[in-house]
Amino acid sequence: MKIQNVIVWRDDSQVIEVESVEVEAKSKVVRVDEEAATIKANEAEALKKECESDLADAIPALEDALSALDTLKPSDVTIVKAMKNPPSGVKLVMSAVCVMKDIKPDKIADPKLLGDMNFLRDLREYDKDNIPVSLSVMQKIRREYVTNPDFVPSIVAKASSAAEGLCKWVKAMEQYDRVAKVVAPKKANLAEAQESLATIMALLDQKRAELKEVEDRLAALQKTFEEKTEEKAQLEIQVDLCARKLERAVKLIGGLGGEKTRSGRCTLITYDNLTGDVLISAGVIAYLGAFTAGFRQDCTNKTLGDPIKIRAWNIAGLPSDSFSIDNGVIVSNSRRWPLMIDPQGQANKWVKNSEKDNKLSVIKLTDGDYMRTLENCIQFGTPLLLENVGEELDPSLEPLLVKQTFKQGARNVR
Repeated sequence: MKIQNVIVWRDDSQVIEVESVEVEAKSKVVRVDEEAATIKANEAEALKKECESDLADAIPALEDALSALDTLKPSDVTIVKAMKNPPSGVKLVMSAVCVMKDIKPDKIADPKLLGDMNFLRDLREYDKDNIPVSLSVMQKIRREYVTNPDFVPSIVAKASSAAEGLCKWVKAMEQYDRVAKVVAPKKANLAEAQESLATIMALLDQKRAELKEVEDRLAALQKTFEEKTEEKAQLEIQVDLCARKLERAVKLIGGLGGEKTRSGRCTLITYDNLTGDVLISAGVIAYLGAFTAGFRQDCTNKTLGDPIKIRAWNIAGLPSDSFSIDNGVIVSNSRRWPLMIDPQGQANKWVKNSEKDNKLSVIKLTDGDYMRTLENCIQFGTPLLLENVGEELDPSLEPLLVKQTFKQGARNVR
């Protein structure tokens, strides 16, 4: 057992060593990947901040222009539409709007342009991030309108409040497009960096999961190793204890080697004396009940009875002196009902304790129903103790005391 335990411990330690090397290797890989992911995350964050900084100037102007559009009502557009000969400022703004919507400027007077119920909605939802470069919309806006000194919201407002909002919208779109063209490559780089970061993080998460799996396996092996080491120590203690017990047992057996011969001789002597012991026991039971302890001791050289049973009597309250034990032996072996002269109540206590589990009944001759109790005990075979017996007994008890019985079928009836 001890050799096997050492082998298990050695194998576990080798496995733990191998697993520890694997954990360390995976930890290094994960640390390298974490550093790369941190660099990518920093680059993406820097690009994001740069894009937001570049758009910081254009976004407020765009929001201001959209707010100006929100203040316009269809009735304001109707007023512009109703102008037979619009002022030059209104014409200039509407011409710029036509360019933004890719409509020829000569269509300004076309009722369908301002009569469109979705005119304002289309301006609010204008796709500012995808203005085609091929149409040269923004080049024309910058060349013919933004550089025009009259294309200023405050100047246009003198002609029409609706034209002022439209002017703000055109200028905001131009400013946003100018910034967006600069930011667009940076946004592309940002998207690429974020996509690369997501790929790296997915790979990193996978390697972290693999590392955790190996670490958990190593922890389980370490726990098992500690348990086996503790078990090994306990087994060694038990082996050592068993070895000492075996050594003491060998010494004890060697020391008791002569006891077998002596015990055999004693058994032979006891067997040879069996007939005489039976004869002496019968004489003690039959004749020595009325004699003193000294006389009894002279008549027999040893105490009768089973030592285990006598010990139980002592526990139940029978005194441990030889005279009381003799009385107990006589009571338990007598074929007649014992009459116990018991001034100290020791026999009474002993009988009650000994027969308590057997449903002992206790009666006195002065009890009114003692005969019924007596009959029940005879019928059901339970023990009975009759207390305070005087010099004379009830004559009705005589057949019971002398055990007068007769046959009735297969039973003895009293």
